[in-house]
Parts: sequence; structure tokens; C-alpha cells
Amino acid sequence: MFPDDIQDLARQVVAQASARGLMVSTAESCTGGLVAGALTDVAGSSAVVERGFVTYSNAAKAGMLGVPAAMIETNGAVSEPVARAMAEGAVANSDATISVAVTGIAGPGGGSDQKPVGLVHFAACGPSGLIHVEKRFGDIGRSEVRLESVRTALRLLLDWIEA
Repeated sequence: MFPDDIQDLARQVVAQASARGLMVSTAESCTGGLVAGALTDVAGSSAVVERGFVTYSNAAKAGMLGVPAAMIETNGAVSEPVARAMAEGAVANSDATISVAVTGIAGPGGGSDQKPVGLVHFAACGPSGLIHVEKRFGDIGRSEVRLESVRTALRLLLDWIEA
């Protein structure tokens, strides 16, 4: 279902999280559950994946993850503060130890000069704290932005687990 490199990254995340006794949750907007899908495609992932939140709408981000509506209104859904709040909310609203959050503009429309198509914000939250990564993939096509986002999210999780 997923390209080989994504499958390999997902296997590594599951293996490393399992070895460390960590549970993972995902909070996804533009990827629509693809990160959780890649992880649960791995045999044995039920020992590691606690849950995934698909929070495509602003109301879902607020209702499911506790992202303040005022934060979304002030910064926009595609922003560092919202990605951080999503990651924190994924841990706070689950039994997971670590989470990854993804919010971005996959296209083909929806971009602006300040927030172009291909802009994606990532955050990871866990016992070591909270980190943020911003990527600008460019207008490479909706499917490619989403796949690149899955790759980045899995790498971020893996780095965070191994830290």
C-alpha cells in the first residue's frame, strides 16, 4: 500500500517504540490518517499504536485535541502553535507516551503568499518535551505533499523515540 521507504520507516518506529515500551498517537490534518495507516500496516503495531486522531476540521482540532479555537483563529490551522497544541493534545487525550502531529496545505488550492501550497508543520510531544519542524515541499502535487509529510512525520517520531 505504501512505498517501500515509508514501510521501512514505519517498521523502525514500531520496533523502536516497542523496544522502549512506548505507546504512540498521531494527530493528523492534511495527511488524513496516513501516518497512523502506515504504522498500523506493520504487523505487531497494536503493541505500539494507541490511537490516531484525524482532525481535518478546525472544530475537530478543538474538540478532539483541545486546541484553543482562539489559537486557530489567530495563527491559522497551518501554524507552529497549532501543530504543537495538536501534539500535546494527542498525548493528553490518549494513553500514549509520544505523539506526532501534522497540519499543512496539500493543495492544489488553499495556499497564499504567506502559507503556500506544500507548507506543512509537524510537532512531536513526549517525555523529552515538544519539538516543531516546518517543511516547505512546494507545489509538488497533493499526493506527493501527503506522502512527503508521512515520511517526515515517521522520521520525526523515530528521531524522538531514539533521543
